[in-house]
Amino acid sequence: MPLHVIIGAQWGDEGKGRILDAIAGEAAIVARFSGGDNAGHTVTADGKIFRLHLIPSGIVHPGPLCILGSGMVINPQRLLAEMDQLRAQGVDCSPERIKISHAAHILTPLHIALDQAEEGAREKKIGTTGRGIGPAFSEKTARCGLRAETLTQPEECADKIKAHILRGNRTLEKLYSQPPLDADAIAATFFQFAQTFGPHIADTSALVADALRSGKTVLAEGAQGTLLDLDQGTYPFVTSSPTGIAGAFSGLGVGARELGRVIGVVKAFQTRVGEGPFPTEQTGEIGNRLRGTGSMPWDEFGTTTGRPRRCGWLDLMLLRYSARQNGMTEFVLTKLDILSGLNPVRICAAYERGGKTYPELPLGMSGLETFRPVYTDLPGWDEDIRNARTKEDLPAAARRYVERIEKETGVPVSLVSVGSEREEIIHWKK
Repeated sequence: MPLHVIIGAQWGDEGKGRILDAIAGEAAIVARFSGGDNAGHTVTADGKIFRLHLIPSGIVHPGPLCILGSGMVINPQRLLAEMDQLRAQGVDCSPERIKISHAAHILTPLHIALDQAEEGAREKKIGTTGRGIGPAFSEKTARCGLRAETLTQPEECADKIKAHILRGNRTLEKLYSQPPLDADAIAATFFQFAQTFGPHIADTSALVADALRSGKTVLAEGAQGTLLDLDQGTYPFVTSSPTGIAGAFSGLGVGARELGRVIGVVKAFQTRVGEGPFPTEQTGEIGNRLRGTGSMPWDEFGTTTGRPRRCGWLDLMLLRYSARQNGMTEFVLTKLDILSGLNPVRICAAYERGGKTYPELPLGMSGLETFRPVYTDLPGWDEDIRNARTKEDLPAAARRYVERIEKETGVPVSLVSVGSEREEIIHWKK
């Protein structure tokens, strides 16, 4: 069986974890390939809510091996807390269930301190989560980072962490006028982390390759979304790693020969967290309506940060771009139920600038803030669609909305989510 890749088609928060959970039961391995705990996936299963930041969403199923790939930066403290929370919910987090790539990088308190200091010093904020992701990836690129293989040798790990903190303290003190970190205390903590996580470290690339050779299915799980990709996103308002299809290969150490489905997860409207351009953003009544009140787990507030998400109408210009960048074979549409009660429902299928209409982006994400969206109004629907289980159960206007997305993008829709529970999914193409 092939390697299937699941990617966010927007600015993240599309519901990838929920969709991964819905299809992970068929996989032998579910592998996260990029990012760190700045990402967040929420899975609702059997009345329980699982909030995941580092561990792949397949962990909620009893079968798949879950891999944290080499493209990730991993905060051991966050990972330990996440595993403790999952164990409290009855989930097995043993080394037999969770493997960490020896080539993933370790994120430390120094990275967090530098991240927050750097963001505080910027005149124009990027909107970082302050989790240390950028500095950790910067060290990786500079070839002075700490890889997870260090965790297999506790004493060596402690020595390297101490040297790392002492070196970084000079930057904190002299450049940012921040107090130094306690190198000895942090080194002692990482000595304990090494004893805990050492058994989880493995050559995960070999595990993936063996599974594929044996005819097993591997699901590659992306973090954030295509529009936050370091190279292809709304630079500089992006994350520090590749979030698209290219990141799956480099972040898991696997080639493209086994590639099967490339699944783009799309929210039925557009959201974004943090700074950066957002052509279809709605700041008034519509934006508040799409965001929700924050009282429900599926409202538009960040799983990781708790920040309210910026909300707006679906942008098909960006969706076509995302599909092209990743060679998406299908879309999975989430949160269609949130649009119930809105009339009309608007979509953006073109941009306008200086009196000229653009059906495609002239320079990718560059200059996105200079364009004005050109909207098409579609009929809305009032019915609560959360009990729909077939296409025919949906009101005609809801069906036409999905079909319009397929027509405008040229990408077929395979699944439509109408609620947060596992069974609240419509198989669009049977």
